[in-house]
Amino acid sequence: MATANPDLITLSGVVVVVLVNTLREHQAWAWMRLVQGPGALKDTPGLIFAKVMGSGHEGGFGLRPSATHQGLITVFDHADQARAFLASPLVNTYQERAADFWTGMLEVVSARGQWDGQAWGTTPATQLGSHACAANDAEPPRPLAALTRASIRPAKAMAFWRNAPAAQNAMQHAKGCSLAVGLGEAPLIRQCTFSLWDDTPSMLAYAHQGAHQAAIEAAYRHHYFSESMFVRMRLLEQQGQWPSPASQAAAQAASPPEGPPPPLMPGPPP
Repeated sequence: MATANPDLITLSGVVVVVLVNTLREHQAWAWMRLVQGPGALKDTPGLIFAKVMGSGHEGGFGLRPSATHQGLITVFDHADQARAFLASPLVNTYQERAADFWTGMLEVVSARGQWDGQAWGTTPATQLGSHACAANDAEPPRPLAALTRASIRPAKAMAFWRNAPAAQNAMQHAKGCSLAVGLGEAPLIRQCTFSLWDDTPSMLAYAHQGAHQAAIEAAYRHHYFSESMFVRMRLLEQQGQWPSPASQAAAQAASPPEGPPPPLMPGPPP
């Protein structure tokens, strides 16, 4: 559901993340999905937010683009609608054409900032369906996820990217990080990261020390961002497999270029 006050729209719902590393023979098909963007999802029942994004080389965070990696970040009004989307022909088609494929359904536990002028609120129990007791069930604690996104001021882009590699390398080698991917709506200036963590201490240890803490302090001290958002989520369901952060880092360092990628789609201004 979406609620509004005079200043800000706040969305609340169930988040679905889809990560795809497309097989080489299906690159043209995947590129068309990127060009279509969220318009191809507009008739999906219960969908209240959608982004279709490219990624860095080997699913990483650098400036070198990937010709095969993509990510979808969506928000649904209810868990049942989110689950129906994950079983839809569109998502199945992504999976059939993928070398690596992962999906997650998540509830928002905290959020600050905005994405395209919209804030995200915590997910109410009424929208979680059968997962309404996930926070208090008797199972082991569920993994946590962090989503960060930012519109980087064009004049600050080079300064931002000078700080980024050390923080990104630290994430790929952080204890307790089981998945990390870099995504983007537009080259250089509209960036997003998604990461999955075993527990809260692991997430906080990375966020509040070392290269990441230094990068965040620099970003806010020098006003790198015209808009930013940080979301902490709890994983409800996941399917598929995705390379570990350490194996991604090794692949990024060892692999030759993936071949000339299609030109990146220009995004809206930051």
